[in-house]
Amino acid sequence: MKKLSSLALLTGVLTSLLVGVGPAPTAQAAGETYSAPLVTAINNLPVAAEVRTGYSRDQFKHWVDADGDGCNTRYEVLDIESETAVTCSNLSGGRWFSYYDRVSWTDPGRIDIDHMVALAEAWDSGARNWTAAQREAYANDLGDYRSLVGVTDTVNQAKGDQDIAEWLPTYDKCRYLREFVAVKIRWRLTVNSGEKSAMQNLAAGCSDVTITVTRAI
Repeated sequence: MKKLSSLALLTGVLTSLLVGVGPAPTAQAAGETYSAPLVTAINNLPVAAEVRTGYSRDQFKHWVDADGDGCNTRYEVLDIESETAVTCSNLSGGRWFSYYDRVSWTDPGRIDIDHMVALAEAWDSGARNWTAAQREAYANDLGDYRSLVGVTDTVNQAKGDQDIAEWLPTYDKCRYLREFVAVKIRWRLTVNSGEKSAMQNLAAGCSDVTITVTRAI
């Protein structure tokens, strides 16, 4: 009986210790919602060194017709973002506003579909560890309006694969920051120390609005 009592006491102590320490927070699963003020969201981004080794744009199969409606992702975005009624199969009469430079276009050929977090930057920040299917989903992400954005072609080309510490649009920098952070969170991407510092500095001049995003993975 004494041995059983001692065992029960030891078990109770261990249980109390475990309860006090608690398990590591469980990562949110795909489909769950993350919501936090901008500054908190930035602070929550995990920091890690970037790794470009093995990157190729071909690692991200993009502009696919995921829903089989005859229109690939590029045309889907042009359809969604047109300020006038168009269809992805007939863009005639469309008008697109590029918020990076605040220029409107009626020629869809002047609009590039920018990956808010560039493919190479995504690779550097964790996508190198994804499956091919996950990289394809990222490259064609129509599930969040912030992932893909239509902008002036020359501006998109100037951005290239640079992160937020290396490039910012001429206008609406706070909007750009919010959307960049949201995509990083949605896809569980890391930031390097310089990138995080740049985000924090920029956020100091922006409204601390709430960032809400659905996890993709």
